[in-house]
Amino acid sequence: MTMAWNSARDDRDKCLGARRVNRILPLLALIIGWGLAGCASTPKDTYVEKPVEELYNSAIDTMLDRNYVDALKQFEEVERQHPYSVWATKAQLMEAYVNYEANKYDEAVSAADRFIQLHPGNRDTAYAYYIKAISYYEQITDVERDQRNTERALTALQDVVNRYPDTQYARDARLKIDLTRDHLAGKEMEIGRYYQRRNDYLAAINRYKQVLSEYQTTTHVPEALARLTECYLALGVVDEAKASAAVLGYNFPNSDWYKDSYALIGGTYEAPDQPGWVGRIVNSIF
Repeated sequence: MTMAWNSARDDRDKCLGARRVNRILPLLALIIGWGLAGCASTPKDTYVEKPVEELYNSAIDTMLDRNYVDALKQFEEVERQHPYSVWATKAQLMEAYVNYEANKYDEAVSAADRFIQLHPGNRDTAYAYYIKAISYYEQITDVERDQRNTERALTALQDVVNRYPDTQYARDARLKIDLTRDHLAGKEMEIGRYYQRRNDYLAAINRYKQVLSEYQTTTHVPEALARLTECYLALGVVDEAKASAAVLGYNFPNSDWYKDSYALIGGTYEAPDQPGWVGRIVNSIF
């Protein structure tokens, strides 16, 4: 077998690449859409220490200066002094955003959840769902660690797509869903390799099959088929090994994984050229 076991390192590199994708969509358009010119005062405003537009605009300026600690306090002050104003609602969403920008992801999720619960029909609730999803996404760790946040990110990103399919948030979420699924597949591959190195081939086979059944569109499928070929051969189950190599050869004929698998089989078969036959082979694997 010429393929090195450093595929685990490749998985970690993919994770880092996924993390380097563009951060959350700029909030500038959202801020401009709200407008910062102020709003008409109500009789209640005269009894508070500062006008609501002054408090809110000051918080925005502080946030743009990246002074997130003070900005958060100022948005909270908007809520405290003007709890029933439209600006208080906007400040609640801004609290989620500021926490995200400050890398306080748990707080960002909590603030986003609060906004969603209080304002389920608000026009900016889609953005709250997106902040929640991206906060989980930013906490994805390498494949050797617990993937709980990866699973949460996948669920939250899918929630954005399902609820707001035609928004800019959904478009970005779809891209991140693909990266997240690839990462989860990488975790399964990491576990499978662990078992295979310890000659626990049945446990390894189960992990590789899970990649094929649940993450068929990810980049890990060729290796999963190649590892299945190795494991079946190690167990002396030659027919299943040939079946895995056949599917690999049909779908990824130019991959190094196929070349290695073909060498392991010893050239005793040819890659199929009929999709129907390959379909039966896939069924036999599962």
